Amino acid sequence: MATGARPYLVRLPAAAPATADEITAAQSRLRERCDFPFPPDLLAVWAEAGGVRQLDLDELDEEGEVATGRFLPHGLLLTPAQSIKPRLAGFDSQGKDYWEGTKWVAPFGNYAEATDAGLYLSAAGLGEWTSYEGMYMNGPSYPTLAAYLETVRRTLMEGPADRMGSQVPGIVHGCLIWQDPELPRLDETHADWQPVH
Repeated sequence: MATGARPYLVRLPAAAPATADEITAAQSRLRERCDFPFPPDLLAVWAEAGGVRQLDLDELDEEGEVATGRFLPHGLLLTPAQSIKPRLAGFDSQGKDYWEGTKWVAPFGNYAEATDAGLYLSAAGLGEWTSYEGMYMNGPSYPTLAAYLETVRRTLMEGPADRMGSQVPGIVHGCLIWQDPELPRLDETHADWQPVH
């Protein structure tokens, strides 16, 4: 790798912008069930990338979980269809809304199909949600989606590594992976993980 190259750009999978049809279909479901539209700042992100394309790293399957596409500290950038799943999962078969009418969608999640944890985006800002042990949302950690992405950028480019908490950025097999060095998520590949700062 050339001197001065940014190693965390090696395997950032490119993704096409979300199409108007993808956004319209997901937003129609969201409006029908929850009576609110996508936030404008999320639409602006999808105009650049409509999700992420994960690379198949078969050769690393036996070496631990190197999950490409999870190059943000809170996992994957979800597609419009994926982003509404966690919010709609709050409705039971009788139509009761366990999120009690809260207006949010999930721009980021640990896994594309998961509906158990991630980041929500509401008019109040960006925060964490989980449904592991009941429906729970913490207060917003960032006032806007742009503030969150700028904090990610500053952490990567300037440091400090722990600007966003115990999860710090590092590189393993050319992939940007955030983890807590004291409680690593990676198993065998942890030995190959090198912090960015």
